[in-house]
Amino acid sequence: MIAFIEGIIEDLNPALLIINVNGLGYEIRISVRTYSQLKGKDKCRVQTYLNIKEDAHTLFGFFDSEEKKSFLDLISISGVGPGTALTVLSSLSFDELQTAILREDLKTIQSIKGIGLKTAQRIILELKDKVKKDTTILLSQNIPLNSHSAKRQDALAALVALGIPKPSAEKTIDTILKTHDANITTEQIIKIALKSA
Repeated sequence: MIAFIEGIIEDLNPALLIINVNGLGYEIRISVRTYSQLKGKDKCRVQTYLNIKEDAHTLFGFFDSEEKKSFLDLISISGVGPGTALTVLSSLSFDELQTAILREDLKTIQSIKGIGLKTAQRIILELKDKVKKDTTILLSQNIPLNSHSAKRQDALAALVALGIPKPSAEKTIDTILKTHDANITTEQIIKIALKSA
């Protein structure tokens, strides 16, 4: 209904954004990820989703279409409302969520506030095929999921080719990515992993 909103940032906090569009202020609920991307900016453009209920019309905003798609995927699941979906997106990065779903990592998904065992199981069950398909399409088009994901895939392939068992290589790479900044190169990941293997 409202695909995006562009305007001047009037107010911004980790949960809420108010955009002034020609004198009209839009109150938009956002994730911590979107907040961190918008912090320090005067103007912005956010992808939006309008949730209509009997007692409220609520706008949800997203820094990019990738985050919006994840949100829409999550709210398509029975028992996951817009508020819960926003909490998931604030708690896990896009990569972390995809990895947790693909690995059927209930513990990670359950660690999110408001997500119980049954909801975590539904998220994995209903989104696993979709995540697999999206990942396959992106990889087949040589489009990196994002810098960390592309580095992770390349490093994993290299380590497995060097004879390190895949589960061990995955665990090592994930530890390295968590403890180093985003500027780490694939070569550095491989070198560190080989030293710790």
